[in-house]
Parts: sequence; structure tokens; C-alpha cells
Amino acid sequence: MLKAGDVAPDFMVRDHTGRTHRLSDYKGKTVVLWFYPKADTPG
Repeated sequence: MLKAGDVAPDFMVRDHTGRTHRLSDYKGKTVVLWFYPKADTPG
């Protein structure tokens, strides 16, 4: 479990178009992750 101030590990995710993104692709930039339950989405 990460705590406030911990460095996030590198990870990979796919966006809604299928494109792959790695956290390391955004090094030096601000990244906001937005999580929401799939049950509340049309897909």
C-alpha cells in the first residue's frame, strides 16, 4: 500500500481506445488518475 509522499511504481494501463500508457511516459508531468466503478458506465 502506498502512503502519501511515496513514489508510485511504474505501471501500464490501456485507455478507452485501447492505447497503452505507462506512468514512466509522463515522467516530470503531473498525472491525475480517475477511478470509477464500471457499473456506473455504459460499457
